[in-house]
Amino acid sequence: MPEVRIIAKNFMDMVASMPTIKLDKLYENGFICEAILRSLPPLAKKYVLQLFHIDGPVPAKLLAEWVLPDGLSKHKVAIDRLVQLGVFVEALDSKNGKTYKVNPTYQRSLQKLLVHGGTLPRESMPSNITVRLPTLEDLETYALEQWECFLLQLISPSHVDKTLNISSSLMKVFQRRLLSQRDREAPKLTESGFQFLLMDTNAQLWYIIREYITNSEERGVDAGDLISFMLELSFHVIGEAYNINTLTEFQRNIIKDLADLGLVKLQQGRKESWFIPTKLATNLSVSMTESSSRKEGFVVVETNFRVYAYSTSKLHCEILRLFSRVEYQLPNLIVGAITKESLYNAFDNGITADQIVSFFRQNAHPRVAQRIPAVPENVTDQIRLWESDLNRVEMTEAYYYDEFPSRDVFEGACDCAREWSGLLWEDSKKMHLVVKSEVHTYVRDFLRRQK
Repeated sequence: MPEVRIIAKNFMDMVASMPTIKLDKLYENGFICEAILRSLPPLAKKYVLQLFHIDGPVPAKLLAEWVLPDGLSKHKVAIDRLVQLGVFVEALDSKNGKTYKVNPTYQRSLQKLLVHGGTLPRESMPSNITVRLPTLEDLETYALEQWECFLLQLISPSHVDKTLNISSSLMKVFQRRLLSQRDREAPKLTESGFQFLLMDTNAQLWYIIREYITNSEERGVDAGDLISFMLELSFHVIGEAYNINTLTEFQRNIIKDLADLGLVKLQQGRKESWFIPTKLATNLSVSMTESSSRKEGFVVVETNFRVYAYSTSKLHCEILRLFSRVEYQLPNLIVGAITKESLYNAFDNGITADQIVSFFRQNAHPRVAQRIPAVPENVTDQIRLWESDLNRVEMTEAYYYDEFPSRDVFEGACDCAREWSGLLWEDSKKMHLVVKSEVHTYVRDFLRRQK
């Protein structure tokens, strides 16, 4: 199976791909404009703020003079990003010189927000109406547990303590590239699915949200409205309660999916119900590099192929089962072994040796992470050797030819196959020939012309 790279992009990459009409509609919301401003490179932010109150176009040459010669590469990156996002409108003046001006809709909305201030469509609920709200620590724990439960239900439903009623729209995101399912068989992780598990939580979140928005049109949901709501959600305060009745029907459906992912926590009072944003939700308007942080490792691999994972996570245990034999599990320790059989099972499921080695390195326990190498070389070498054992024989569809009328015809057929890079084997003594299936038609046509 060909390898499929999973790239977790943030919202701004999706905004940049939207048509101009939808961008202008999006930029009518001041909070969206501020989110765009936050995401820009430092130099791009400077340009937007310097042209904040200038209505006319500014020559490109003049903008280039605002930076020193050694900053021209950053200048180009900043301008390209602003044009991609539709924040800058590119045009030509009367002398065919390139000019830039701030998108009028974006400029007007941002001016209104920054000069006059802005308020979200909803305010947080007073404490006398809501029940006791979770602390920030409890909320962060809840978000990570909910996310882990979501992933665990997809990987191994039998090991989930509580069952999530995952919507069909979220399931489609996984079934597209991360899971494969045959008739009457349980879903299995694809090679891309394993790559997904190796990402950190923020990268996984970006991938799911990106696919969720990409597939929104199939559900009859406007992608622009979806992006707008999610970016707006990132401006809410972590831990504050917001009345669900202030949401539209479309937004209520979205908030239920976001609760499954751990972006919000839903609570029900006697009369009212509300949602509480978590840190995952407020990270939606920042870039991947700002939101991602290296998680502390938990895995120790020894030279005798034993694996010790210091974790209480059931998800970590199920990930280890994909390529090792888990022998027993204590409250805070998972003990397993890397065996030939466990690795062959992983290889059969499309998991590669490099991915397994990468997992061990990325999640190395702090006690061994500083070692060089963090994973014993004899273990990494053996994992790759066992993988190469399965790749010794390569299957290629081919055609076999014999009983040539003459040696000249045989040699001409060989030359034809060589010309199309399709000659696999020849026996000049017995005049036998094997060619790739894709060049069979060329060899066949050559032989027909010899009659």
